[in-house]
Amino acid sequence: MTQAPSERGAEVGRRIGVLLMHGLFKPRVLGAWKVPATGPAIFAVNHSHNIDGPMVMGVAPRPTHFLIKKEAFVGPLNPFLTGIGQLKVDRTSADRTAVTQALGVLENGGVLGIFPEGTRGDGDFASLRAGLAYFAVRSGAPIVPVAVLGSAERRGRLIKALPRLRSRIDVVFGDPFEAGDGSGRRTRKALDEATVRIQERLGEHLENARRLTGRESDT
Repeated sequence: MTQAPSERGAEVGRRIGVLLMHGLFKPRVLGAWKVPATGPAIFAVNHSHNIDGPMVMGVAPRPTHFLIKKEAFVGPLNPFLTGIGQLKVDRTSADRTAVTQALGVLENGGVLGIFPEGTRGDGDFASLRAGLAYFAVRSGAPIVPVAVLGSAERRGRLIKALPRLRSRIDVVFGDPFEAGDGSGRRTRKALDEATVRIQERLGEHLENARRLTGRESDT
């Protein structure tokens, strides 16, 4: 099997996430039962706040290996993030090491977490990079849409960089789907077509998640 981050490390990260996220906030989780119990899967998560990744790690039913920008791996966070099975990626180039490790996670039957928008923004899946389609088509792993809602609503009074303490944050898992068209093609055209399909499905999930949680006004 391809060398990949430790599943045990990611489980430790999940347990830390459980303690922190449930201790600081009030997560409400919907659809976690839709996450495949075994085998490779890709979480496609919208991204509007820095705690979106830790929140998903803390509420997901399985340990998650997120692709995280290398800029976050500074000082003591570098060995910590590596130790809990997270993947450092250089967004300015084709990072072969990160790609190999991410594919290794999926080959070993693990869960890979991706912010398909590439960076923090409105969290509406409006602009997707091709990386998600590549990993999904290359591995054949199903994509599980994940909507995190409420993380960017109000800043905390004591810690401005965090949402208000004990505020409600909703995490909605959607139905898994295949990104490819069944042909097995990995051409540029096939990946572009897959990206369009993925964006449609993620957009539909986000709209549904807002309705389910009563957050239609978040648009």
